[in-house]
Amino acid sequence: MQQSNQQEIPQAITLSTTALIKYTMFSLVFAVITLFTIILPAEYNIDPTGIGHKLGLTVFSNVKPNVKTETSAQEVLEKSKDTTETIDVIVPAGRGVEYKFIMAQYQKLEYEWITNGSALYFDLHGEPEGDTTGYFESYAIATLGEMKGSFTAPFSGNHGWYWKNTSDSPVTVQLIVKGEYAKHDLK
Repeated sequence: MQQSNQQEIPQAITLSTTALIKYTMFSLVFAVITLFTIILPAEYNIDPTGIGHKLGLTVFSNVKPNVKTETSAQEVLEKSKDTTETIDVIVPAGRGVEYKFIMAQYQKLEYEWITNGSALYFDLHGEPEGDTTGYFESYAIATLGEMKGSFTAPFSGNHGWYWKNTSDSPVTVQLIVKGEYAKHDLK
């Protein structure tokens, strides 16, 4: 017995002109039905058939922008200009933490920080808004137990401190700030 090593060659499918026109027309009808029953109700709240409402698709286009959020962000910014905040940041033994403020370009922050006795390595720096490369710009790097000054953001983004504790016990940093910023927190 001999074995055949021949592989079957797939045959090409050819369509007649009539079949091609039929499939094209079917695709166009399907596209029009999809447009009127799904896309228009979901994207533009236009529902000529009523099917979009029954399927719950009109809720996507009924979302109203939350104007109160924009107002409250503006209120927070106005409040932060005049308010002095005191923040306690605990830097664990042998570790580092970052504390950041979200600031627009040219916004100003007055600050003072002091530790409970130990000097910490720190890097005051900023990261541009929307940057995914890991770029940051350092403004001050030193090892100190306290620092006081003001800072004007050269670009929009996150600006703040990285503190590193090389001691064997936690260190508390008391950060006192006043200025223009949207929000702040540990990063």
